[in-house]
Amino acid sequence: MTKRFTKNPNYLKFIKDVKEHIQSSQIKAALSVNKELILLYWYMGQKIAAEQEKAVWGDGFLQEMSKDLTESFPDMKGLSLRNLKYVRQWFLFWNADNAIGQQVVAQLTQIPWGHNLVILSKSQNQKEALFYIQKTIENNWSRSVLTHQIESQLYARAGKAITNFKNKLPKPQSDLALQITKDPYNFDFLQIREKHDELELENALVSQMTKFLLELGAGFSFVGRQYKLTIDEEDFFIDLLFYHIKLRCYVVVELKTVKFKPEFAGKLNFYISAVDDILKEKQDKPTIGILICKSKKDTVVEYSLKDIKKPIGISEYNITQVLPENYKSSLPTIEEIEEELK
Repeated sequence: MTKRFTKNPNYLKFIKDVKEHIQSSQIKAALSVNKELILLYWYMGQKIAAEQEKAVWGDGFLQEMSKDLTESFPDMKGLSLRNLKYVRQWFLFWNADNAIGQQVVAQLTQIPWGHNLVILSKSQNQKEALFYIQKTIENNWSRSVLTHQIESQLYARAGKAITNFKNKLPKPQSDLALQITKDPYNFDFLQIREKHDELELENALVSQMTKFLLELGAGFSFVGRQYKLTIDEEDFFIDLLFYHIKLRCYVVVELKTVKFKPEFAGKLNFYISAVDDILKEKQDKPTIGILICKSKKDTVVEYSLKDIKKPIGISEYNITQVLPENYKSSLPTIEEIEEELK
């Protein structure tokens, strides 16, 4: 009987629908529990702060409070002295100017308590903390990913590339396009020599594509490396080609392991034009170019982009942990290739 049901397509559809509904209910229940927990902590933080200010009570009050609550609710977590101190600190951080709105409280309830504590402990001010809360909600970051993004100073780097997006793209795409850029890009996840060339950098990024996509940000879908475009019987190769799902456009990424030169922008402009003509579909938005170079002079970049027709953003990249100079490159030398051929 069981085998007959497991092969019955109607039953399979039925059980699939039931499982999906159960899973959806579990997610909603978890979110509801988290929301109520955060609201409870907000209430407790508010009460603790008010009583301590009114009665000038010290931490001995919190210790007694923890003891009393734990005795009354032995199965409930989060009533330790340590967590009650976090609850107070968290409330005071967000209510520092007594002007926090319900919208912010609603955002706090959309991320777990552990995420709230990470943001509280690592953010310098409310504006930075709100940035990480919104990014966590938007990208569904785990706690480890959130911690990595804060420690890599995403807040200070996001949307900081020098671009011509404002003049070359209509709103709101120009604002959205700027938000997907960073300056500098952090490539510390690479194991690479200090004196590396472009192919070596490209190889290293492709071999660590998951981490590279995390650094690029949500929405990037990898299309290909050394992507070939044939124009008038001549082949041209784009370093890295992506499609951005939210922007609904192709993104051409060119890598330079040297200081920015004005001619780099011209070459990238050429690639963007080619992608617009050859790959872009009617429903796609204009292609965007991002040039990531070893270093740049901002004024030189600004002049270089002034009369460029296509939307381009230019950033630097950082690698603070490089391999020793005598470390053998992953790429064979000309001599090694010739020896192998012999």
